[in-house]
Amino acid sequence: MADADILIVEDETAQRVLLAAILRGAGYRVSEAGSAEDALTRLRSTPVNLVLSDWKLPGMDGMGLFERVRERWPDTAFVIVTAYGTIARAVEAVRAGADDYLTKPFERQALLLAVERSLHARALVDENRRLVEELGERDRLVDLVGRAPRMQSLYREMDKVAGTDATVLIRGESGTGKELAARALHSLSPRRDAPFVAVNCAAIPEGLIESEFFGAVRGAYSGADRDRTGRFESAHTGTLFLDEVGELPVALQPKLLRALQERCVTPVGGVDEVPVDVRIVAATNRDLEEEVAAGAFREDLYYRLNVVPMHVPALRDRREDVPILIEHFVRSATRRHDRPRPRFSSAVTRRLLDHPWPGNVRELANVIERLVLLAEEARPVDVEDLPTGFDQAPTGAGRYRLDPAGMSWDEHERDLLRQALELARGNRTRAAKLLGMPYKAFLYRLEKHGLKQPA
Repeated sequence: MADADILIVEDETAQRVLLAAILRGAGYRVSEAGSAEDALTRLRSTPVNLVLSDWKLPGMDGMGLFERVRERWPDTAFVIVTAYGTIARAVEAVRAGADDYLTKPFERQALLLAVERSLHARALVDENRRLVEELGERDRLVDLVGRAPRMQSLYREMDKVAGTDATVLIRGESGTGKELAARALHSLSPRRDAPFVAVNCAAIPEGLIESEFFGAVRGAYSGADRDRTGRFESAHTGTLFLDEVGELPVALQPKLLRALQERCVTPVGGVDEVPVDVRIVAATNRDLEEEVAAGAFREDLYYRLNVVPMHVPALRDRREDVPILIEHFVRSATRRHDRPRPRFSSAVTRRLLDHPWPGNVRELANVIERLVLLAEEARPVDVEDLPTGFDQAPTGAGRYRLDPAGMSWDEHERDLLRQALELARGNRTRAAKLLGMPYKAFLYRLEKHGLKQPA
């Protein structure tokens, strides 16, 4: 801190010159004032890092000067100098917020120590304010928590594109926090004060998706007794989040593509186009490249959405974040439910850290919330409080059991293929994923069993 600027306020010239010589000898840049009024005039033109002021001054005393400095220049350190008989006044100043005090007479080393200590304390205050501002910015990341390298990489990507209108495609497994990432992009963007509208494309019945997206005019279909505003219009000037975008029916994809390209929508049953200004963020846990190859997703729509790809890592790929997330969810659950903070036994802590978390962050949040709600004050949370079946590995016998009378493998395989196609509504890419099977291997088995069309 030896390069700091210091203002000495002392009405006795000899004392002021001596103090200035000591501080300049220590490497500080020093200016001088003979009164509080003179000091305020100098500060208005040239702020300093620290004011060293005598208590007894002509006119305004040192306490009055301190109050003015703290009001006008709150980041400036302030050290008060007083005679031995008036230490109580110096203590009063420190209690009011002064950084330190010296009692006359004092030695050179005491002066330098008080100055160094005060400058350091003020630097810590500044650093704390900076960290608080950073945390405030991070709080706008809407519960995205993690320090793992993959999360840090995600934060950097978000910082780069948050201020733009670029379309972002967020990928990741179910439960990793893709919607949190989308909300963070919105919160960090210039559109933060406008609506954030989320649409779960997989949760809307196929017959209602178009009106849900683009709206509908009165009488457009049975039950449309009034005009309906679509999600695009609702998100005007804000962000539209298309969750599970890989689930969109192929028939609707050209209409979505046109809306993205033209920045306008036509309500169902209407003829007039409605201009919309939205930033699109989409998310999926599917491999859209495979969907495109299988004809289940339009290639042009894929490229329109995949302008800036992002990936939210699975929890198993950032295990160092599990303790941080546990602490975050404990605080969140205790605050939300007004419950006391539970104590975790070492055994249950180890189980939480070792669990593979196939449901990712969502599963972890649910388990912690359950433990907080069911915790008893009389004892710590232990292994028996974990959900039934938690962290149980499959037994060597496997999930399926062979009938002692035997079975036909071909019939069993054919039946599973048929069920997967039915569950996927004929989408072969989705059916292959249901069986955990590579797409080409799935096609081979379809041909093998003569299942070219869904049953």
